[in-house]
Amino acid sequence: MKKLLNITAALLSTHLLFAQDIKKIINADKVAAIESRLAADDMQGRKINSPGIEKAATFISNEFREAGLKPLTGAKDYFQRFTIYKPTLISQEGTLNEDAVTQKNTVIITTQKEFSLTESAGYEKKNISSGDDFFSTAFQFIQSGKNYIVDVDSSFSKQFVNLNFLKRNLPSTAGNVIFFLNNKPIEKYNVQAKHSFDTLQLMNVAGMLPGKSRKEEYVIFSGHYDHLGIGKPVNGDSIYNGANDDASGTTAVIMLARYFKALNNNNRTLIFTAFTGEESGGFGSRFFSRQFDPANVMAMFNIEMIGTTSKWGTNSAYITGYEKTDMGKILQQNLKGSGFEFYPDPYAAENLFYRSDNATLARLGVPAHTISTSKMDSEPNYHKVSDEISTLDMENMAAIIRSIALSARSIISGTATPTRVDTADLK
Repeated sequence: MKKLLNITAALLSTHLLFAQDIKKIINADKVAAIESRLAADDMQGRKINSPGIEKAATFISNEFREAGLKPLTGAKDYFQRFTIYKPTLISQEGTLNEDAVTQKNTVIITTQKEFSLTESAGYEKKNISSGDDFFSTAFQFIQSGKNYIVDVDSSFSKQFVNLNFLKRNLPSTAGNVIFFLNNKPIEKYNVQAKHSFDTLQLMNVAGMLPGKSRKEEYVIFSGHYDHLGIGKPVNGDSIYNGANDDASGTTAVIMLARYFKALNNNNRTLIFTAFTGEESGGFGSRFFSRQFDPANVMAMFNIEMIGTTSKWGTNSAYITGYEKTDMGKILQQNLKGSGFEFYPDPYAAENLFYRSDNATLARLGVPAHTISTSKMDSEPNYHKVSDEISTLDMENMAAIIRSIALSARSIISGTATPTRVDTADLK
């Protein structure tokens, strides 16, 4: 009987902390304190490879330490370091079906200083056909880490040269991908290219709360902490503070880390991470995702731009890819009676599910979704110097973070597991 009473008391204590004391940990004042540091002018807009983003990373690391998180398994600290390459083309030559290779019909993506290729190399052939999403498809090939020859339909002739934009920052794991703009089937090719490379050292910030009974099952809470840095002055202001994009998401991750550490009852292991390089191509999330077996990741809550109210007003947010798993339904069930509502993404044409830091794991079948309130058709401060803390609603932001915490309870306890993304449905 005594054991039963102890268990009942523990459950009641947990329920009370979920239902009442959460506001002592996650409230507008504490949210504002974190947000105001991340979006401060001395963070210089948190552009990758800048003193400002290094200061931000140190701040986040200190917050994770103070929250009581542990470094990821095998790590000595909270920094997850990796390298990307920025190529400069020196020369490019060769033939394609007996025609001369030029920058108008050939784009070579490689991390090799001296690159040479003929059809005997046996690279897998891919196509970008008329009607395809040109840049999205090309981007997927580049980030796959595989070697491809890609035949691009001539209908994309005007956009073709812009593929060079996709090679500006390459992960160290990038494969060799050669794009040919062609009017007929590719039969013979012989191409050579020389590049010089600048290297950029980047880092995510990540910590964990080990699970009690399901240590090898992971639930991830994430946001990106990089932004655009310093640009051309507008009315005397040159700092792109990125208060909403995405200091708001990073603030949420820190607040959730504090809260779940205070609860200290997670059966599944919780991972908290602030990604770098989202604005430059999602480099941080892709590197991070490769460190986990996707089969062991039960859910991912990626949080981006929650500082303004949604199209439905306060106490609401939307979930990208809502229809792809039942995770949204689980979250809403946990919020029953709270007055908060998670809606399906109303901006389906924007393909947001595959455009944020959840995308890499989602493509591997993980129920990985982004939670946002951003009005994609009417956010006046998006990617502008005016994205400052004064434009955010701290009370509503705190309510959203609390709702994310409460909505996750059955998933982190292991009593609910979202269905997987159908990888046959990938775009």
